[in-house]
Amino acid sequence: MLGTVLLLLALAKPLCPSPAGAASRRAEALKRLLEVFGMEDPPPPPAHFKQPPQYMVDLFNTVANADGVTKNPDILEGNTVRSFLEKTHREKMQFLFVLSSVAKNEKILTAELHLFRLWPRATEGPKRHHFCQVSVYQVLEKNEPDAPGGKKLLAARLVSLQGSGWEVFAITQAVRDWTEDESSNQGLLVTVQGPGGSPLDPPPLQFASGRDHHESKKPMLVLFTDDGRRGASPPMAGFPDLQPRAPILPAKMSVPKLTGPRSTRSLDRLQPCQRHPLSVDFEEIGWSGWIISPRGYNAYHCKGSCPFPLGENMRPTNHATVQSIINALKLSEGVSSPCCVPDKLYSINLLYFDDDENVVLKQYDDMVAGSCGCH
Repeated sequence: MLGTVLLLLALAKPLCPSPAGAASRRAEALKRLLEVFGMEDPPPPPAHFKQPPQYMVDLFNTVANADGVTKNPDILEGNTVRSFLEKTHREKMQFLFVLSSVAKNEKILTAELHLFRLWPRATEGPKRHHFCQVSVYQVLEKNEPDAPGGKKLLAARLVSLQGSGWEVFAITQAVRDWTEDESSNQGLLVTVQGPGGSPLDPPPLQFASGRDHHESKKPMLVLFTDDGRRGASPPMAGFPDLQPRAPILPAKMSVPKLTGPRSTRSLDRLQPCQRHPLSVDFEEIGWSGWIISPRGYNAYHCKGSCPFPLGENMRPTNHATVQSIINALKLSEGVSSPCCVPDKLYSINLLYFDDDENVVLKQYDDMVAGSCGCH
C-alpha cells in the first residue's frame, strides 16, 4: 500500500511544479519572448503619463490594423521608426536631439526634422512678404555657428506665411554623422530670411519650441532605420480579409472536458489542418506599461491532421504530397505523415516607449499565421 502511495506521489510531482520552478519557467519564457522582439530587457514605463506624438500614432494606424498586423508594408522605409522630442530647451531656433538609444547596428535610411509653424506675426508698413526662406543648418562649431565653417546647410526652401502646421526637412546626412561620432552632435540651427535671403527683423515666421509650447507641437526628429532583422518570408500585401477575423480570445482559456473515449489529442488528429486563434495579451504578460499599441494580437496557430490523400484545400507542397503517399503505402520505415504548419506569415507592428521615453514604431516579421497547410 505504501509503495502504491509513493508511486502516485512520484507520478503527481511533475504535474504540480513548485512556485519557484513556475516563476523560473515564466522568467525564462519572457526572456525568450523579449529576444523575439529584439530586446534584452523590457523598457521601464514612463515615469508620468505621456501622450505619444500624433505623427507616430497616425503612422501606426496607416501601417497596421487595430491588432498591429501590417496592412500596408510599402509605407515604412526599413523596419523601425524612431521619434525624438527636443528636450534640451536651447535658444530658440536651435535644436539638439539626444540619439543615444539608436543601436549601433541600425542603418539610418532617412532622417526628418519636423517643426510646427506658428501663425505669422502681424506686419506693419506697406512691405508684406507672402513667403520666407527657411534654412536648416548642421552646427559644426557649438560656440560660433555663424563663423566661417561653423555650420553646414542641410535644407532650404520657401515657406508660406499663411496659416500654421508642420514643416518637414530632410537632414539624413547630419544624423548619419552623429550616429558615427556621437561627440559631433552639436545640434541644428534654423534661420528665417526674406525670399532673396535678405534679413528679416523680427522674422515674421516662428516655429514652436520645446520650451514654450504644447507637447504636441514640440520640435521632433524622426528616423527611419533598419536593424537588419528579417524573417524567412517576404513582405506580404497585408492581412487577408477574405474570411471573418476570429476575435482575440482571453489569454486564459478553459478547455472543455470531452465525454467519451476520445481524448483531445485524438480528436485533433481527426480534424483537418486549419488555423485556430492564439491570443497574445501584452497586459497579461506585464508589458502594457510601455507598449502603446496594440494591447495584444492574434498570432493564430495551425492544428489538425494531414490525411492521405491530400486535397488542394490542404495547400500541400509537392514534397508533402510525396511524403503522404510514401507514408500511406508504407514504402519506407519511419516516414510520418506531413505536418500542419503555417504556410503564410504576416508581420506585426509595435508602437512603444523605449528606455529614454522616446516613441518607437517597429515592425516584426513572421509573427502571425496567415494560413495553414500540410508540409
